[in-house]
Amino acid sequence: MNGTNLADLVDLLGRWASGRGPLYLLLAARLRALIDDGVLAPGEALPPDRVLAARLAVGRGTVVAAYELLRQEGRLTRRQGSGTRVAPLDLSATRAADGVPANPLLQHLLHPPDGVLLLTCAAPVDPPGVVAEAYAEAAALLPGAYGLGYQPAGHPALREALAAYYTERGLPTAPEEIIVTTGAQQALTLVTGLLVSPGDTVLAETPTYPGALEVFRHAAAVVRPAASIEDTRERPALAYFVPTVRNPDGAVMDNLSRRRLAGLAAAYDVPLIDDEVRAELCFSGERPPPLASFARGEQVITIGSLSKLVWGGLRVGWIRAAAPLASRLARLRAVHDLGGEVVSQLAAVALLRRLDEVRATQVCTLRARHDHLCAELRACLPSWTFTPARGGHTVWVRLPRGDADSFAQVALRHGVAVPPGRSFDPRGGHADHLRLHFLLPEEDLSRAVHTLAVAWDSYRGDGRAVSRQPLIV
Repeated sequence: MNGTNLADLVDLLGRWASGRGPLYLLLAARLRALIDDGVLAPGEALPPDRVLAARLAVGRGTVVAAYELLRQEGRLTRRQGSGTRVAPLDLSATRAADGVPANPLLQHLLHPPDGVLLLTCAAPVDPPGVVAEAYAEAAALLPGAYGLGYQPAGHPALREALAAYYTERGLPTAPEEIIVTTGAQQALTLVTGLLVSPGDTVLAETPTYPGALEVFRHAAAVVRPAASIEDTRERPALAYFVPTVRNPDGAVMDNLSRRRLAGLAAAYDVPLIDDEVRAELCFSGERPPPLASFARGEQVITIGSLSKLVWGGLRVGWIRAAAPLASRLARLRAVHDLGGEVVSQLAAVALLRRLDEVRATQVCTLRARHDHLCAELRACLPSWTFTPARGGHTVWVRLPRGDADSFAQVALRHGVAVPPGRSFDPRGGHADHLRLHFLLPEEDLSRAVHTLAVAWDSYRGDGRAVSRQPLIV
């Protein structure tokens, strides 16, 4: 589209104001989609505030607020004299070989850069042997696998196994309180789609999982950072916390704080997501209790997955919630895909039976790789600071100067892709942090750190390129 053609932009915006919520959020949501889909290309000029406001018949403040929100997200740049433009990408290519625009949020997943060590995606790379054994067991069960296989709430055998899993952890659960999803990302999307309307407030920790922040933003919610549910004046529609092995820093919340957080959710009547995706990966071997164990009401919604414990390609996740809410979520899922793939769900049942074995093996490997990464960072990059993780896959590193966005681009030119800290903050803070995962073999981790050290030696810390980051998990 010609950046100066106002009529074309208005046509592309379409019925942007037909949703619910503040107009600036609805306008920002539609512009965000056009940018992420590549319809509005990097560097393309957008109309001045007053011009677009007059054409859309809204106040200038609506356009200013929408532009400013997208600027904070790194999707727009605004400079006096050059106006408002779509921000540049941090990747060299914006289109696939077939010419179809690639969503920049998915770029590192859809088109991994050749010869680059990817420290952006923190999920197990290679499936352990137990996965093949679980699928073989699942295949043997297929002749009696319950008819058509369209089960929006999930296969009954897996729902029963997950209910038993939570009951064994001290949280009595019935199969009716479980809905199976295609990974935890779909679980987040379903809960948000059901409970959050445009303009609603969602509370989230900082730093936190950026995939959740993207879900909330695409629902046109206002995401506010908060250490507790009481840290806001208005009642939020949803709160999101990762109390066990938080992504990105591997922190673990103590039981006193868990009890208080669950109690506040009940007192303020706020639905609270407890993201337990990495809860089985504490290096101490402990399994802290789910937040729902401390809840007197039904506000806590627990999300889990096998993708981070076993293998990223095993797209089996779940939601544990009060039965009425689980039923509503199942009806919503039926609209999207009629239910998950049955063989993987049956394999998940087999894996849950061997959970202690799988956990022990994974934790042993991860702890060794974590210690190796920390030792290499101390030796090669002594000016970088970090707190060792208490579990999971990642370490949260602070740079002594400059900002992680510009350094990430230097590192990429040297052959290592790292996610900057801004992606993990609802307000775009933590610009001096980056996340490193330790899922690679030790020799690859050493190579990555040595390459980062070379990149750091060449980095001067001046200038900052605002850019949209690839999807980080």
